[in-house]
Amino acid sequence: MVGVNNITLSFGGKDLFSQVTFLINPGERIGLVGRNGAGKSTLLKILSGWLKPDEGNISTPKEFTIGYLSQDIHLKKGVTVWEETESTFTEIKSLERTIDEINHDLAERTDYESDSYLQLIEDLNTANDRMNMIGGFTYQADMEKVLIGLGFTSEDFHKPIETFSGGWQMRIELAKLLLQRNDLLLLDEPTNHLDIESIMWLEDFLSQQPSAVVLVSHDRTFLNNVTTRTIEISLGRTYDFPVPYSKYLSLREEQKQTQLQAQKNQEKEIKHTEQLIEKFRAKASKASFAQSLIKKLDRMDRIEVDEDDTRTMHFRFPPAPRSGKVVIKGEGIRKNFGDKQVLLGVDLEVERHDRIAFVGKNGMGKSTLVKILIGELDHTGTVEMGHNVDVGYFAQNQAEKLDGNKTVLATIEDASSEENRKNARNLLGAFMFSGDQVEKKVKVLSGGERGRLALCKLMLHPHNLLILDEPTNHLDMRAKDVLKQALLQYDGTVIIVSHDRDFLNGLASKVYEFREGRVKEYLGGIDYFLEQKKLASLREYEAEKKEARKSTKSSAPTASGMNFREKREAEKEVKKFQKRLEKLEESIEAFETQLAEWDEALHDPETFKRINKEDPNFYEKYEAKREELNVLMVEWEEVQLKLEDLRSTLQEET
Repeated sequence: MVGVNNITLSFGGKDLFSQVTFLINPGERIGLVGRNGAGKSTLLKILSGWLKPDEGNISTPKEFTIGYLSQDIHLKKGVTVWEETESTFTEIKSLERTIDEINHDLAERTDYESDSYLQLIEDLNTANDRMNMIGGFTYQADMEKVLIGLGFTSEDFHKPIETFSGGWQMRIELAKLLLQRNDLLLLDEPTNHLDIESIMWLEDFLSQQPSAVVLVSHDRTFLNNVTTRTIEISLGRTYDFPVPYSKYLSLREEQKQTQLQAQKNQEKEIKHTEQLIEKFRAKASKASFAQSLIKKLDRMDRIEVDEDDTRTMHFRFPPAPRSGKVVIKGEGIRKNFGDKQVLLGVDLEVERHDRIAFVGKNGMGKSTLVKILIGELDHTGTVEMGHNVDVGYFAQNQAEKLDGNKTVLATIEDASSEENRKNARNLLGAFMFSGDQVEKKVKVLSGGERGRLALCKLMLHPHNLLILDEPTNHLDMRAKDVLKQALLQYDGTVIIVSHDRDFLNGLASKVYEFREGRVKEYLGGIDYFLEQKKLASLREYEAEKKEARKSTKSSAPTASGMNFREKREAEKEVKKFQKRLEKLEESIEAFETQLAEWDEALHDPETFKRINKEDPNFYEKYEAKREELNVLMVEWEEVQLKLEDLRSTLQEET
């Protein structure tokens, strides 16, 4: 359990946050949300110990471990992906050396009855027990599982890390962190460089592992699927609700409406009281009554409505000039970089008003095809633009391509026509640049501010085809919602490369999946695509299971069928495992109910202090209870698998 106690931090004489207090309970998964610049990443740095607050402190239990994924990575060069990932297992590697040394000593000793020989045996057992406890005998399998889940192939394992882009190197750092078995994980934008498949794998991983998690993300779907609690930082204050992000938004709105109504009722009461005071103040017989009313007003705690940061972008794309019915037609598009074949004969036809999402694993050719379509890359095959097509292109690194030495205002004025130049300040205002902010140099802007400025440049000319490569990078959720609404109102054609499911939901009407050099079209939105992918994965899994059963049968021809007695025994086993499963589920439910009650009580810092005072061993009892639950969950999974295998075998016999 981690206590955040009255944390205050100021920059330039202004509080980034003030008197922030909350608890992080074991196993909790918390979404830390807020506008760009609200202080989310800064709070993670304070939790990790990288940064010290001006006031307050962070309290943690003894031997408590924290893993922190920042946006800045420092990986060694000259090592492979596997070697760098393996470097996180320092204790396991040390134990391996110790076990090897002891085994070598034992092999050379013959004094089997001596105290030193018996001590070696004891040391070996201790080391093996510790290895087993920390996963030392399965860590390589765990590494393979995590690296593949994050998108690496087995061929990638032995490639030098410097041959990978920054995004893939960030995945290596994330893999190392996930394998460390920390008590608390702090993740700053973990999905930034992940594709949809890797994001969904990470959702499952974080939902099933026992560590507490605090994560910063602007991916609404990811937050909803992973987190169980939301803490928002807004104007230096925190708002804390034990629900995922979308539910938090509705509860927060209800809270504000309740505050508004209470404030209105109080204002009516104050006005009525002031009228009574004015009425009776001059009357001698009522003077004491008037004085009591004045004192009542002085003692009254005035209800305040929480102030929110309501600043946001507000814009619409210029009306799109009419293009021909066919906007782009491509046939047999091929592209390779050296020996690597990226696109292997892609055909596509984009029609007017299409809204197409390009999805797939990173490195599968999405951005490559985009650059081919706009004429930035040579290729084989043909690409034809339709009649009167005018392309507006937002590159994946568009924000970084801006001239850092120009001011915000000069960036827009220099890209504007003579007619638009006079409206540059108004246009920048729509993208939240006002006053002295327009005179800032681009190089001092944050990632989110650069993203907004790059979008602003896209508004200077009326296009009828928008090709947007990762346009939501660095945008907070409100800004993404504004961009999505603007695209929904846009009357031209749109091609979007994105891994953000919430952003694509309701926006894309077609999905193009990039896989192993090919492109497959799905005539539906992102939810339809994900459903089809799930069905395809299920079919592949069932086919693999069927093949495995055939293989098992062919390798044991003498066991080609069950006799009556064997079948009866198998049926008895099914009933036995079913009863055990039911008992386990009852126990698990009881444990979860108890822990949920404790967690709810411990959300209150005062309750936490009181319980600790009344029972100094409470935390140890809490941890023991959670450990018992983990043991039950492991046994439940084992029993469930055995039960499924038995039922499958009996089903085949019938």
